[in-house]
Parts: sequence; C-alpha cells; structure tokens
Amino acid sequence: MPAGLILRRLLNPVLTKNILKLLGPKGDKFKPMLFNTVNPTVIRGGSKINVIPSEISLQLDCRLLPGFTPEDLIKELRQTTGTDIAIDIISYDPAPSEPDLGMFNLLTDVLREADPEGIPMPMLLPGATDGRFFSRLNIQTYGFTPMNLSPGFDFFSTIHAANERVPIDAIHFGANTIFRLMQRYGESGISAKK
Repeated sequence: MPAGLILRRLLNPVLTKNILKLLGPKGDKFKPMLFNTVNPTVIRGGSKINVIPSEISLQLDCRLLPGFTPEDLIKELRQTTGTDIAIDIISYDPAPSEPDLGMFNLLTDVLREADPEGIPMPMLLPGATDGRFFSRLNIQTYGFTPMNLSPGFDFFSTIHAANERVPIDAIHFGANTIFRLMQRYGESGISAKK
C-alpha cells in the first residue's frame, strides 16, 4: 500500500486504531501524535506495610494534542476509567495554538545542503520543550535537531530511555548543520520578531 494512502487512512479517526495495529511496532511511534497520552509517574499511598491506605494519589504526566484542553482530557479520563475519582490539575503549560512555519524554507534549504538525499518535513513531536515558555512571549521556536542516523538506529526507543544515546557522527552532523543555519540566518536578514 502506498505511503500516502496509509497516512490518509491513519488520519481517518474511524480507521486510526486498526491502521496502527496493522503497522505493528512502527505504529507505536505514531500513537502519541494521534491521541492524548497519560503516563502515571508518581504514586503515593500508605506508610505501613500491614495497613490499607485510606487514600492513594497518583500523579499523571499528560500530553495533549493541539486543540485539546485539560478539561477535554479530564472528560476523557472519566470516560475511560468509569469512576468518579477526584482529578486536580497541578500544572498546565499550553502549547502555541497553531504552528508558525515561517522559517521552514530556511531550515529545509540548510538540511538539503547537509544531506541532499534527506526529505525535510514538519513533524508533530510527542513531547514538551522549553519552547512552550517562549511561546507565551510570542517568540517562535523550532524543534530543529538535525541528526543523520543510520537506518538501523531506533532513535524513538532510545530518547529519554535508559542508556539514552546518539552516535557521535550524528552529533557532528547536527552541530555543523546548526552552525550553517546560524550563518544563513544572519545572512538572510529574517526578523526574529513578527
């Protein structure tokens, strides 16, 4: 099946779960780009091994897709759990409402110079960066981390995992590409503000 057809079917909400299953382990990489995610990260309960705690608290690290609010996620959690548990939002950092791809052409040009066979494309990254703080000040940020990874290197399984690593060649490639981007940015006269 052509990649474009798979992508169109993957983005059809009626077909998404089935297409992800058909993709097998590769489909796992797309899930956080298509669904809100929730991961339990802190659990607190009793203090004695032989006493059942009267209360257990669970802190969740939640990542929302663009356009979703914490209230949407709470509603989703209540539907999924089927319980009437207390849910409090401890902190929430909203992402920019829509991406600004004003510098995408410059990023594309620099990447094509560094890797003529590469195909630059925008991507929804299922993670959070400090860029969310800059967006509050109307400062556009880009998750530009150029790395030339070998086909066998599973980047998504190693990032933020035990033994997190990237090959040294990828770091050299990235540093050289970012240096060239800074040169081109200075030459282009692109305004950093809107």
